[in-house]
Order: sequence, then C-alpha cells, then structure tokens
Amino acid sequence: MNRPIDPTEQPGSVGLCLVRLLRVIVAVLSCVPLLVVAAHLSPEEIAALCANADGTAHCGRLIETTQLKRLPGLARREGDKLLVSLYPSGTAIFTDVDDAANARSYSLWDSLDAINAVLLYTTTNEATTFTLLQRATNRRFEFAAEPQLSPDRQRLVTADVCAKGCSGEIAVWRITKDDVRKELAWSPGSVWSDAAATWKSSDTLTIEYTPKGQQGDASFERKLSDPAWTRLMAP
Repeated sequence: MNRPIDPTEQPGSVGLCLVRLLRVIVAVLSCVPLLVVAAHLSPEEIAALCANADGTAHCGRLIETTQLKRLPGLARREGDKLLVSLYPSGTAIFTDVDDAANARSYSLWDSLDAINAVLLYTTTNEATTFTLLQRATNRRFEFAAEPQLSPDRQRLVTADVCAKGCSGEIAVWRITKDDVRKELAWSPGSVWSDAAATWKSSDTLTIEYTPKGQQGDASFERKLSDPAWTRLMAP
C-alpha cells in the first residue's frame, strides 16, 4: 500500500498535512539561528522520509526514527509505547491504540529545550494534531497545528488554517510553569486556503497566507497588542 504523497489529497491526508508542516518549517528556518533548531527536521528531510508513507501514523513513525537518533536519551520506543524522559526525573508513557475505529499514535517530533518540553506528532485515524508535554509536570496539551515558540519563551502560536476541515483560527498561547492557556485568537474567515504564523519578535507575528482560489502567497505582520485579536485572558 505504499504510495507517493499527493499534496492535492483531501484534508487529513499525509500530503496536505506535509504541505502545512513544510510551510511553517520553511518560515521558522528562515528567521532563527541554526543552533536553535538543530534537532528540527528540514522540509527536504520530512518530504523524503514520508514520500512513501502509508498514512499519517506511518509518516510520524518514520520521523520519530530519525529524531530518536538526534535526541539521544530523551525518549525511546518499546513496541506500541513511546517513553519520554521527564526532568528532573520520571517517565511519561504514550501508548498507541490499534483500533479500526479509534486508532491513535504518538511519535516524537521535536524537543523544545527552552521551555523543558517535548512535542509529539499525534494521529487519530488520519487526523493529525500535536501534543506538548511539559517535562517538569507531565502535563499534556494538544494543538491542532504545530506550535511555534516565541523568542522570549513566554508564548506559542498556532495557525490551524486550511481549505477544509480546520478551525480557521490563529491563536497565541501563554506558557507558565505548569500550564499552557490560550491568550489571543483571530480568524480570517473562509477567505484563506492555507496559513502559517511565525515570530518576528516577542510581540510581533508574521502571518503568511494563501488567498482561497489563488496560487500566490501574501503576508503581513500583527502585533500582540493589535485590537483585532479576541483576548481570552488578561495580559
């Protein structure tokens, strides 16, 4: 059943998920030092690893195999269990579910050392999300899109925007020692088919998007103080 990735497949497919992931990664790699993203896979690596993946879970496992080598001591795979080292001590266990109706898998995606956290690529059937594990508390938080860490390490941003099947929301999340809470949210409506949000600075985002029905991309900057945001918690 191994087949090439087709980026034109429906939302939830390996191809479309990769298109969204690669867009964010390209944006991140273009504006942060190489040292900061040393463990982060490049767009070319992800595309090559998942070119013949048999579904999103298989794609995640292929990425995990590479990341386990790049992040020695952080995690290990034991059959259907992913064991992640907590800090300063302990182990968090994520167990895959092999069920035709409710299949679920967890794969190591990246390490966010600056906030003592680990990011997992999570699939439920063919839908994909990201699970953030706080290693100090073993608390887990799920995001619809890959979260990007701000330069001051105080916030995350996610852009869950696609042609169909996404929430259409760009959200900013506040990080504390034992919690991650949504602070700001904004939706462009149904006029975009894709988007990526990255940090220009600790208080400014660069939002790149594709207008629905068009081929070219556009971008703009938005400060966290912009009144267009819906504020969900006090600053």
